[in-house]
Amino acid sequence: MEIAPHVHLLECTKGSYCYLVLRQEPVLIDTGMPGRGGEIVSALAKLGMRPDDLAHIVLTHQDVDHIGNAKYLKEISGATLWAPADDIPYIHGDERAPGIRRLIGRMMRVDRPRIDEVLDPGRHVGDLEIIPTPGHTPGHVCLRMGDVLLAGDLVTTRGGRLKKSPGMLTWDKAALKRSLHEVGKLPFDWVCPAHGEPVRRGSLWEALLE
Repeated sequence: MEIAPHVHLLECTKGSYCYLVLRQEPVLIDTGMPGRGGEIVSALAKLGMRPDDLAHIVLTHQDVDHIGNAKYLKEISGATLWAPADDIPYIHGDERAPGIRRLIGRMMRVDRPRIDEVLDPGRHVGDLEIIPTPGHTPGHVCLRMGDVLLAGDLVTTRGGRLKKSPGMLTWDKAALKRSLHEVGKLPFDWVCPAHGEPVRRGSLWEALLE
């Protein structure tokens, strides 16, 4: 499903959506729940793409439902795999996340990928601007291209409204609040979250901050 020019939602990844940005350097944002690698490859094929057409795979953060197929997709595509610095030790498995994430990690096993490049502030991946948005995890990032915000887990949507990342999965609530305010200062029209359907911004971001 094309949300905006060059930005596609991969419907097969519902539950933890992945997005594909098709510009000169095709970029896959997040890789979904473990075990969905074949479905993602099929979704690429429907868009006329082979896995090795991917130039980059970007992980917005460390959670299992975002890194679930990163190792597989990196291996079959040869794409450069990116992640935020503060989350890389958890993605690699060198450190264990606290709280409920540790329990989820035990229940939902994932093949650990190795990260190639770091999503530093101010860098671009293809046409995507990297926006640091810590809070949900220490290194969480959003990405922006034109009037589209690829929000990861900074926000969710439900019933056409924006919601904050769930408290039980928020690493640092004060940092999350700051991130929401900082992102709200940026111009964009579409909000594309991992959980919930994409929505037009309108006044929804301002309502979220009230």
